Parts: sequence; structure tokens; C-alpha cells
Amino acid sequence: MHRTLQPNDWPRPRGYANGISARGRVIHVAGQIGWNHQQQIVSADFVEQAKQAMRNIVEVLACDGATPEHLVRLTWYVTDRNRYLASGADLGAAYREILGRNYPAMSTVQVCALMEADALIEIEATAIVPDNDGGLT
Repeated sequence: MHRTLQPNDWPRPRGYANGISARGRVIHVAGQIGWNHQQQIVSADFVEQAKQAMRNIVEVLACDGATPEHLVRLTWYVTDRNRYLASGADLGAAYREILGRNYPAMSTVQVCALMEADALIEIEATAIVPDNDGGLT
């Protein structure tokens, strides 16, 4: 479905890939925050907001027949680097629960604020649903 790109002499990253190669239908998911279907922030807790943002990504992907295994890129925008780092174990568990053990190319960026005042995290996603043959060349 996709190929992980890992230079031989680089240490293997934990929880993400250095690069992904894929072919197929590209799905771009706008930044998702920790709000529900009524656009209400689900919690003031960082991990709970991250969980909801990931659930929102899964729902958007499903609109075009995609699943978390099709993710090839995630960009996380967080308002507090220290909170993100302190939440590592809980975030990892939530990630595996919602997105599985697919680790796409990923970046995390600290920002001073997000457009929704109470949002602590926003996650953008790119997925590629393979062509019918599923092969890479």
C-alpha cells in the first residue's frame, strides 16, 4: 500500500516515519481540533482534545472510503510544547487506539495560538488510497 523510507544508517524513529512513498487517490484532511459534531470543544484536557481530533480525522477519511492505514502524513500544531511532551505516553496510547500502528511521516509544531480560542491541538492529515493494483514502482 505504501513504502516507508528509512535511510540505512539513520536511527529508526519512534512513532513516525522519516518518509513515505505511495501511489493512489490523495485525500487532504483540513486541520482537525478537539471539537465534536456541534463544534464544541470536548474537554480542556490536552489528550482528550487530541483524541477527538484523531477521531475527526477518521470520520473525514471514511467519507471517501479511507481508513487510518491510508495516512501518509500528519502535521500536529500544539499550543504548548511542554504539555505535548509531558503527555507522550497517553498520546501514544490514544494514537494506537484510534489510528492504529500506522506511523506516517509526521511533524509537530508549537504555535502561539489556534484559531479556535479553546483549542490546544490541531492535526492536519494526508492519506493515499492505493490504485487498484496497490503496487508501487
